[in-house]
Amino acid sequence: MNYRRLREPSCAISFLIAPLLLFISCTGCAAFAQNNQTRTPTETVREFYKAMREKRFREAFALSIYKPAIDGLSAEEFNDLRPDFEKLAAAIPEKIEVNGEQISGDGATVFVKIADADKAAEAEPVGLIRDGGTWIIGDHENQEIVKKAGKRFFFEARITAHHNDVQAMLQRISLAELAYASQHNNLYADLPTLIAAGLVPKDIETPETTGYHFHLALTKDAKMWTVGAEPAQYGRTGRLSFVLDQNGIRSGDKGGKPLIAPDEEP
Repeated sequence: MNYRRLREPSCAISFLIAPLLLFISCTGCAAFAQNNQTRTPTETVREFYKAMREKRFREAFALSIYKPAIDGLSAEEFNDLRPDFEKLAAAIPEKIEVNGEQISGDGATVFVKIADADKAAEAEPVGLIRDGGTWIIGDHENQEIVKKAGKRFFFEARITAHHNDVQAMLQRISLAELAYASQHNNLYADLPTLIAAGLVPKDIETPETTGYHFHLALTKDAKMWTVGAEPAQYGRTGRLSFVLDQNGIRSGDKGGKPLIAPDEEP
Protein backbone atom coordinates (compact mmCIF):
# COMPACT_ATOMS: atom_id res chain seq x y z
CA MET A 1 0.00 0.00 0.00
CA ASN A 2 1.10 3.48 -0.74
CA TYR A 3 -0.13 5.81 2.06
CA ARG A 4 -0.43 9.54 1.75
CA ARG A 5 -1.39 12.64 3.76
CA LEU A 6 -4.89 12.68 5.27
CA ARG A 7 -7.79 14.72 3.87
CA GLU A 8 -9.53 11.95 1.99
CA PRO A 9 -9.95 8.20 2.61
CA SER A 10 -7.03 7.26 0.37
CA CYS A 11 -4.67 9.29 2.57
CA ALA A 12 -6.10 8.53 5.94
CA ILE A 13 -3.89 5.89 7.45
CA SER A 14 -0.72 7.87 6.70
CA PHE A 15 -1.80 10.50 9.24
CA LEU A 16 -0.90 8.04 11.97
CA ILE A 17 2.45 6.95 10.54
CA ALA A 18 3.80 10.09 8.85
CA PRO A 19 5.34 11.54 12.03
CA LEU A 20 7.75 8.60 12.15
CA LEU A 21 8.08 8.14 8.42
CA LEU A 22 5.38 5.47 8.69
CA PHE A 23 1.93 6.55 9.78
CA ILE A 24 -6.84 -9.03 17.33
CA SER A 25 -8.71 -9.48 19.29
CA CYS A 26 -8.79 -7.29 22.37
CA THR A 27 -8.42 -9.04 25.69
CA GLY A 28 -8.85 -6.93 28.78
CA CYS A 29 -10.57 -4.19 26.77
CA ALA A 30 -12.59 -2.92 29.73
CA ALA A 31 -9.43 -2.13 31.66
CA PHE A 32 -7.91 -0.66 28.51
CA ALA A 33 -10.85 1.71 28.04
CA GLN A 34 -10.76 2.76 31.70
CA ASN A 35 -7.02 3.55 31.50
CA ASN A 36 -7.62 5.48 28.31
CA GLN A 37 -9.83 7.97 30.18
CA THR A 38 -6.85 9.21 32.22
CA ARG A 39 -4.07 9.14 29.62
CA THR A 40 -2.25 12.36 28.74
CA PRO A 41 -1.61 13.14 25.04
CA THR A 42 1.97 11.92 25.41
CA GLU A 43 0.88 8.68 27.06
CA THR A 44 -1.72 8.17 24.32
CA VAL A 45 0.90 8.52 21.58
CA ARG A 46 3.32 6.19 23.36
CA GLU A 47 0.62 3.55 23.89
CA PHE A 48 -0.55 3.82 20.27
CA TYR A 49 2.90 3.06 18.89
CA LYS A 50 3.46 0.31 21.46
CA ALA A 51 0.14 -1.37 20.62
CA MET A 52 0.86 -1.14 16.89
CA ARG A 53 4.34 -2.66 17.29
CA GLU A 54 2.81 -5.50 19.31
CA LYS A 55 0.10 -5.93 16.65
CA ARG A 56 -2.71 -5.17 19.09
CA PHE A 57 -4.45 -3.34 16.27
CA ARG A 58 -7.90 -2.96 17.83
CA GLU A 59 -6.37 -1.39 20.93
CA ALA A 60 -4.12 0.85 18.85
CA PHE A 61 -6.91 2.19 16.64
CA ALA A 62 -9.12 2.70 19.70
CA LEU A 63 -6.63 5.46 20.59
CA SER A 64 -7.33 7.27 17.32
CA ILE A 65 -10.10 8.71 15.19
CA TYR A 66 -10.15 5.36 13.35
CA LYS A 67 -12.00 3.49 16.09
CA PRO A 68 -15.37 3.64 14.21
CA ALA A 69 -13.67 2.03 11.21
CA ILE A 70 -12.55 -0.94 13.32
CA ASP A 71 -15.50 -1.52 15.64
CA GLY A 72 -17.93 -2.77 12.99
CA LEU A 73 -15.56 -5.18 11.23
CA SER A 74 -16.40 -8.87 11.23
CA ALA A 75 -13.62 -11.37 11.96
CA GLU A 76 -13.36 -12.11 8.24
CA GLU A 77 -13.15 -8.42 7.29
CA PHE A 78 -10.57 -7.76 9.99
CA ASN A 79 -8.41 -10.64 8.77
CA ASP A 80 -8.71 -9.31 5.22
CA LEU A 81 -7.23 -6.00 6.39
CA ARG A 82 -4.66 -7.53 8.73
CA PRO A 83 -1.83 -7.64 6.13
CA ASP A 84 -2.22 -3.88 5.63
CA PHE A 85 -2.09 -3.28 9.38
CA GLU A 86 0.94 -5.54 9.74
CA LYS A 87 2.81 -3.53 7.11
CA LEU A 88 2.19 -0.41 9.18
CA ALA A 89 3.34 -2.19 12.33
CA ALA A 90 6.54 -3.38 10.65
CA ALA A 91 7.41 0.22 9.73
CA ILE A 92 7.20 1.52 13.30
CA PRO A 93 10.62 1.82 14.97
CA GLU A 94 11.26 0.07 18.26
CA LYS A 95 12.32 3.23 20.04
CA ILE A 96 10.86 6.73 19.84
CA GLU A 97 11.58 9.91 21.77
CA VAL A 98 8.96 12.41 22.88
CA ASN A 99 10.44 15.91 22.83
CA GLY A 100 7.47 17.83 24.17
CA GLU A 101 3.73 18.28 24.43
CA GLN A 102 1.46 21.26 23.81
CA ILE A 103 -2.20 21.44 24.85
CA SER A 104 -4.62 24.12 23.72
CA GLY A 105 -8.25 23.58 24.71
CA ASP A 106 -9.48 20.35 23.14
CA GLY A 107 -6.43 20.00 20.92
CA ALA A 108 -2.91 18.82 21.62
CA THR A 109 0.37 18.19 19.81
CA VAL A 110 3.03 15.68 20.84
CA PHE A 111 6.47 16.02 19.25
CA VAL A 112 7.99 12.66 18.38
CA LYS A 113 11.38 11.64 17.03
CA ILE A 114 12.91 8.29 16.11
CA ALA A 115 15.40 7.47 18.86
CA ASP A 116 18.22 6.49 16.46
CA ALA A 117 17.57 9.27 13.94
CA ASP A 118 20.04 11.98 13.00
CA LYS A 119 20.43 14.30 15.98
CA ALA A 120 19.88 17.26 13.65
CA ALA A 121 16.52 15.91 12.51
CA GLU A 122 13.51 17.74 13.87
CA ALA A 123 10.81 16.04 15.91
CA GLU A 124 7.58 15.49 14.00
CA PRO A 125 4.21 16.64 15.41
CA VAL A 126 1.42 14.18 16.18
CA GLY A 127 -1.96 15.88 16.55
CA LEU A 128 -4.63 14.80 19.02
CA ILE A 129 -8.14 15.88 19.97
CA ARG A 130 -10.18 15.40 23.12
CA ASP A 131 -13.19 13.20 22.45
CA GLY A 132 -15.59 12.50 25.32
CA GLY A 133 -12.90 13.44 27.81
CA THR A 134 -10.35 11.12 26.16
CA TRP A 135 -7.32 12.10 24.09
CA ILE A 136 -7.21 10.38 20.68
CA ILE A 137 -4.85 10.76 17.73
CA GLY A 138 -6.28 12.68 14.77
CA ASP A 139 -8.34 15.78 14.07
CA HIS A 140 -12.04 16.68 13.97
CA GLU A 141 -12.27 17.10 10.19
CA ASN A 142 -10.98 13.64 9.42
CA GLN A 143 -12.85 12.14 12.35
CA GLU A 144 -16.08 13.04 10.56
CA ILE A 145 -14.85 11.37 7.37
CA VAL A 146 -14.14 8.16 9.29
CA LYS A 147 -17.46 8.22 11.12
CA LYS A 148 -19.35 8.67 7.86
CA ALA A 149 -17.55 5.75 6.17
CA GLY A 150 -17.69 3.44 9.19
CA LYS A 151 -16.33 -0.04 8.66
CA ARG A 152 -15.96 0.61 4.92
CA PHE A 153 -13.33 3.24 5.63
CA PHE A 154 -10.19 1.08 5.48
CA PHE A 155 -11.46 -0.83 2.45
CA GLU A 156 -12.21 2.41 0.60
CA ALA A 157 -8.80 3.81 1.62
CA ARG A 158 -7.09 0.68 0.29
CA ILE A 159 -9.04 0.73 -2.97
CA THR A 160 -8.25 4.38 -3.67
CA ALA A 161 -4.58 3.85 -2.80
CA HIS A 162 -4.46 0.86 -5.17
CA HIS A 163 -6.03 2.91 -7.96
CA ASN A 164 -3.28 5.50 -7.52
CA ASP A 165 -0.62 2.78 -7.37
CA VAL A 166 -1.87 1.20 -10.60
CA GLN A 167 -1.77 4.51 -12.48
CA ALA A 168 1.78 5.11 -11.23
CA MET A 169 2.79 1.60 -12.34
CA LEU A 170 1.24 2.08 -15.78
CA GLN A 171 3.17 5.32 -16.22
CA ARG A 172 6.32 3.46 -15.24
CA ILE A 173 5.60 0.77 -17.83
CA SER A 174 5.11 3.43 -20.49
CA LEU A 175 8.49 4.98 -19.68
CA ALA A 176 10.06 1.51 -19.60
CA GLU A 177 8.79 0.75 -23.11
CA LEU A 178 10.21 4.02 -24.40
CA ALA A 179 13.57 3.30 -22.79
CA TYR A 180 13.64 -0.25 -24.15
CA ALA A 181 12.63 0.80 -27.68
CA SER A 182 15.31 3.51 -27.78
CA GLN A 183 17.94 0.75 -27.47
CA HIS A 184 16.25 -1.91 -29.62
CA ASN A 185 15.51 -0.33 -33.02
CA ASN A 186 12.17 1.11 -31.86
CA LEU A 187 10.81 -2.32 -30.99
CA TYR A 188 8.91 -2.82 -27.75
CA ALA A 189 9.12 -5.62 -25.17
CA ASP A 190 6.78 -7.91 -23.32
CA LEU A 191 6.43 -7.72 -19.54
CA PRO A 192 8.91 -10.51 -18.64
CA THR A 193 11.55 -8.79 -20.79
CA LEU A 194 10.96 -5.42 -19.10
CA ILE A 195 11.24 -7.12 -15.70
CA ALA A 196 14.46 -8.94 -16.68
CA ALA A 197 15.91 -5.64 -17.89
CA GLY A 198 15.18 -4.06 -14.52
CA LEU A 199 12.85 -1.49 -16.06
CA VAL A 200 9.79 -2.51 -14.03
CA PRO A 201 9.64 -4.27 -10.63
CA LYS A 202 9.22 -8.03 -10.41
CA ASP A 203 6.34 -7.74 -7.95
CA ILE A 204 4.14 -6.64 -10.84
CA GLU A 205 3.82 -10.36 -11.61
CA THR A 206 1.50 -10.83 -8.62
CA PRO A 207 -1.30 -8.68 -7.14
CA GLU A 208 0.15 -8.75 -3.63
CA THR A 209 1.55 -5.19 -3.76
CA THR A 210 -0.95 -3.33 -5.93
CA GLY A 211 -4.01 -5.59 -5.61
CA TYR A 212 -4.12 -5.81 -9.43
CA HIS A 213 -3.33 -8.25 -12.22
CA PHE A 214 -1.25 -6.69 -15.03
CA HIS A 215 -0.92 -8.04 -18.56
CA LEU A 216 0.90 -6.62 -21.60
CA ALA A 217 0.08 -7.46 -25.22
CA LEU A 218 2.50 -6.84 -28.10
CA THR A 219 1.65 -6.76 -31.79
CA LYS A 220 3.46 -9.38 -33.89
CA ASP A 221 5.91 -6.80 -35.22
CA ALA A 222 6.55 -5.50 -31.66
CA LYS A 223 5.84 -1.95 -32.81
CA MET A 224 2.73 -1.44 -30.67
CA TRP A 225 1.70 -2.54 -27.19
CA THR A 226 -1.23 -2.43 -24.78
CA VAL A 227 -1.27 -2.95 -21.01
CA GLY A 228 -4.35 -3.93 -19.03
CA ALA A 229 -4.87 -4.09 -15.27
CA GLU A 230 -7.85 -5.50 -13.37
CA PRO A 231 -8.50 -5.81 -9.62
CA ALA A 232 -7.59 -9.16 -8.09
CA GLN A 233 -10.72 -8.91 -5.93
CA TYR A 234 -13.33 -6.56 -7.30
CA GLY A 235 -14.69 -4.34 -4.54
CA ARG A 236 -11.91 -5.35 -2.12
CA THR A 237 -8.63 -4.51 -3.86
CA GLY A 238 -10.03 -2.18 -6.50
CA ARG A 239 -13.04 -1.23 -8.62
CA LEU A 240 -11.59 0.31 -11.75
CA SER A 241 -10.17 -1.59 -14.69
CA PHE A 242 -7.34 0.13 -16.57
CA VAL A 243 -5.90 0.07 -20.06
CA LEU A 244 -2.74 1.80 -21.28
CA ASP A 245 -1.44 2.22 -24.80
CA GLN A 246 0.50 4.87 -26.72
CA ASN A 247 -2.50 7.20 -26.36
CA GLY A 248 -2.45 7.20 -22.56
CA ILE A 249 -4.31 5.67 -19.61
CA ARG A 250 -8.04 5.04 -19.48
CA SER A 251 -10.07 3.55 -16.66
CA GLY A 252 -13.62 2.48 -15.91
CA ASP A 253 -15.71 0.33 -13.59
CA LYS A 254 -16.21 -2.91 -15.49
CA GLY A 255 -17.07 -5.11 -12.52
CA GLY A 256 -13.54 -6.50 -12.49
CA LYS A 257 -13.50 -7.38 -16.20
CA PRO A 258 -10.89 -5.98 -18.64
CA LEU A 259 -11.37 -2.53 -20.11
CA ILE A 260 -11.11 -2.72 -23.90
CA ALA A 261 -8.97 -0.18 -25.71
CA PRO A 262 -10.84 1.75 -28.44
CA ASP A 263 -8.83 0.17 -31.26
CA GLU A 264 -9.65 -3.31 -29.91
CA GLU A 265 -13.43 -2.78 -29.85
CA PRO A 266 -15.42 -4.71 -32.49
